[in-house]
Amino acid sequence: MAGASVNNKLATIQEKLKAEKSQYNSFGKYKYRSCEDILKAVKPLLKETATTLTLSDELVLIGERYYIKATAKFVDYEAQATMEVCTVSTTAYAREEDTKKGMDGSQITGTASSYARKYALCGLFAIDDGIDSDKTNTGSAKTRKTVEPTQEDGKIDFNEKDEEIKNAMTPEEVRKIYASIPKPLQKYFEEKCKKKVEELEEELANI
Repeated sequence: MAGASVNNKLATIQEKLKAEKSQYNSFGKYKYRSCEDILKAVKPLLKETATTLTLSDELVLIGERYYIKATAKFVDYEAQATMEVCTVSTTAYAREEDTKKGMDGSQITGTASSYARKYALCGLFAIDDGIDSDKTNTGSAKTRKTVEPTQEDGKIDFNEKDEEIKNAMTPEEVRKIYASIPKPLQKYFEEKCKKKVEELEEELANI
């Protein structure tokens, strides 16, 4: 694609890119695509358009919580030689959990990194909610370029949701609370909801 601008090359990839949903969330009962799925699908298109893609992470403090800030940088290396504008980048954030059952600190950071990188890629390659990895059959469509922790994804009070889950009386109530949480934020509550459902089902079995 010699002679094409970086934006034209990016538009070509956005049009052609098809990343399959090869993962399955058993709690939310939906299929989704991971960061690795997107990278696997985009690599042949990068070669075709003479472009490269790099991903990087930065740990940032927002309020009292740490977030992983991921940046996806798209580079047209043909344009670099002519000193033209040759890069486009997007960023996305994912919050680190304080603790997560079965994971040490490095695994928690790695999970947040993968999540943030995926959404940076979604923003860069225009993968909107219509084909997004966290969309269920009942989700609503939303197009985003940069994923902020709790901005356009839905402003919620994390402490309030924690209390709702804690005070839920039935497994069905927990599932309704989980379903009410904006899809990009559900992963922060998934483990808590699973544990609460297990506790309630065990209580019901002993009645």
